[in-house]
Amino acid sequence: MIIMNYATAFFLIILGLYCMIVYTNMIRIIIGMSLMDYGVNLMIVTAGFTPGGTAPIFTMTELTRESFFVDPIPRALTLTSIVIGACTTALALALTMKLKKKYGTMHAEHIRRLHG
Repeated sequence: MIIMNYATAFFLIILGLYCMIVYTNMIRIIIGMSLMDYGVNLMIVTAGFTPGGTAPIFTMTELTRESFFVDPIPRALTLTSIVIGACTTALALALTMKLKKKYGTMHAEHIRRLHG
C-alpha cells in the first residue's frame, strides 16, 4: 500500500514536469504545475503515515511507553501546501487571463516572440 502511494506520487510529479516542459499552452502548464503539487502532497502524507498509529491526542494518564502515535507535522505541512497551491493556481490562471486579453493567445512561445 505504501509503495503504491510512493509510485503514484512519483508518477504525478513526473507527469506534471512533463506537462510543464513539453506543452506551450499556458493552461496545460498550469495543470502540470498542479499535478506536481498533488504528487508532492501525496508523498508528504505517505512519508508521515505509520501503520497502526493512533491520533496524538492524549492525557497524561493515558501516556505510556507502549503508546504509538502518528506524527502530525506532515499533515500540517500538507494542509499548508494545499492552501499555497490553490493560491498559486488562482494567481497563474488570473495572469493567463490577462495575457490572453492583451496578446490574444495562450501559447507561451507566441507571447515570448511578441514585442510590445
